[in-house]
Amino acid sequence: MSLEAEPKRGRKTFRAYEDGDHQWENWQDAIFSADHSHKCPTYVHRTPPCQGSCPSGEDIRGWLQIVRGIEKPPEGVEWQEYAFRRSTDANPFPAMMGRVCPAPCEDGCNRNEVDDFVGINAVEQFIGDTAFAKKYAFSAPELGERRVAIIGGGPAGLSAAYQLRRKGHGSTIFDDHNELGGMMRYGIPGYRTPREHLDHEIQRILNLGGVEVQTGVKVGTDVTVEQLEKDYDAVLWTIGCQSGRALPVPGSEAPNCVSGVKFLEAFNQGTLKVSAERVICVGGGDTSIDVVSVARRLGKIKNINKSLRPEAVIGGYVAHDAAHAAMREGAYVTLTSLFPRQDMTASETEVEDALHEGVTIKYGVIPVEVLLSEDGRAKGVRFAECQFEDDGRPVAVEGTDFEIECDLVVSAIGQGGNLDGLEDFDNGRGLIDADKFFQHPDKKGHFVAGDIVRPHLLTTAIGQASVASDSIDFYFRNDAPTKRPKVDVHHFDLLDKLRESNLEPEGYDQQPDWGTNDANFAIHNFEDRSAHEVIAADKLFLAHFAQTPRNLRESQVPSKEEVLSHFEERHIGLNDETAKGEADRCMSCGMCFECDNCVIYCPQDAVFRVSKDKSTLGRYVDTDYDKCIGCHICADVCPSGYIQMGMGE
Repeated sequence: MSLEAEPKRGRKTFRAYEDGDHQWENWQDAIFSADHSHKCPTYVHRTPPCQGSCPSGEDIRGWLQIVRGIEKPPEGVEWQEYAFRRSTDANPFPAMMGRVCPAPCEDGCNRNEVDDFVGINAVEQFIGDTAFAKKYAFSAPELGERRVAIIGGGPAGLSAAYQLRRKGHGSTIFDDHNELGGMMRYGIPGYRTPREHLDHEIQRILNLGGVEVQTGVKVGTDVTVEQLEKDYDAVLWTIGCQSGRALPVPGSEAPNCVSGVKFLEAFNQGTLKVSAERVICVGGGDTSIDVVSVARRLGKIKNINKSLRPEAVIGGYVAHDAAHAAMREGAYVTLTSLFPRQDMTASETEVEDALHEGVTIKYGVIPVEVLLSEDGRAKGVRFAECQFEDDGRPVAVEGTDFEIECDLVVSAIGQGGNLDGLEDFDNGRGLIDADKFFQHPDKKGHFVAGDIVRPHLLTTAIGQASVASDSIDFYFRNDAPTKRPKVDVHHFDLLDKLRESNLEPEGYDQQPDWGTNDANFAIHNFEDRSAHEVIAADKLFLAHFAQTPRNLRESQVPSKEEVLSHFEERHIGLNDETAKGEADRCMSCGMCFECDNCVIYCPQDAVFRVSKDKSTLGRYVDTDYDKCIGCHICADVCPSGYIQMGMGE
């Protein structure tokens, strides 16, 4: 057993001045004008950077608040289910994304300025695994008459089917594989995306009803586009990128030069059970890490029959049987990257794990030529040190050539879509064009999402599917899609929370009125800027937060001696207690988390707690402006940046 990487940050200090400050400012002169305050506090909701960094736009702060116990669930709903509901508003795959997402949210987390980021992935896995154990189900409104053809049953297609069904629209998913899941099933090893959890999260979507499935069907070959246009009200293309790119060097046409996509697909289908003695993978991204990790686990067999070499299995001509697994021996696996380690696109944790498992990594090198044996097979690859031209092109440094011997070369340098029979949709780069609303720019009623727009993260495909489903809904209503907000995520809505708590404002009689702080038709003293602003760390009172160690989930990362045939799940999830402990490290950037600092430090007792029968998240404190003198102490000591001195401007 090993643990996720411990933080490697020095102790930080915080101060209320900057270098060069040497004069004391008289706040009284700045604040007071005659007998009244210049500014008084208002409560401003902004988007936290974790959520702003999430391509699927999850309300991360929201479900962390629920797990830690700040935001209370409605009566009759346990907090675990309430967190699940909030999480899956944007992403129906919490168990999967909690395991495999490279977590740009954690890179954006403001807690990095204190000690180390909140373990968002670990808490999300906890939410997904709890939902699996407790068999939580989705709900949806009555099914309408509109139906959408979704081409591709990967994360984008399944997410679109889910979001469309929540809007009352049915769909049929067409996929050319025998099972749904796309890259989650065929592109990522099962020890990272456990199939039991994956199958459950897919079935939970299908159980909504109104989502039909046709597997083993390739649109463009088995079904025509014209037939889809006739039978369905809209078509959504989510076919992903299943075609890998060959190395752009001489000799790459050798039979034992294969793509990373096909290598992983053969492994995940169960046909590839052994690799080769010496494997070279050219890449540097997440796919290449999966390739080398699988290659180390599969190992090699001495004197394997030529007809059962890996390239024959990957090509789909033969399959290994279970007996091969018993004869595995360790393989020598090398990963190469154009970039130095710090610039590789693969996550640092994944690189660390690969090294721990015995993979050799060569940084900053470029393949120059695949060396061929007399029978035309690759016997090695010539590399050179890599440098980048001003236009970004990688080139070999003259005189730095070296060779690495191999029996199998895997190219993981990029992917494209399989558009056979769909040439009219090909934009010339093996992809399909889409506008900012994920509509096809030239084909009315056609929409696009996922890797076929631009290969990226699974969470990116999920987010694009959500936007595309909105666009399809507008299309069905004959409306133009509305302008997307600057911060395009699933936002906390105070009005929805008040409705949920039976605190909805009264109706407005449309008559002009003054002094709305005493009126019940308005949400007093609150401004929602979440659709426009992401709150930065310099807007927080960081000194409030003690350095608190992360609650690390355990990870089963085998050593180089243990890696052979090691296919156990990698991440061991948090339990209720540790999940709450990790969620409690969240600084709730841009939203009150009920710390009471403003109440305690207000010298005039102007800031007060809202009575319990009227209190809810975002409505915990209020201000009596008759008492407020505008000293802005409350804003200074607000840890989450929720209070701003703006009232009166």
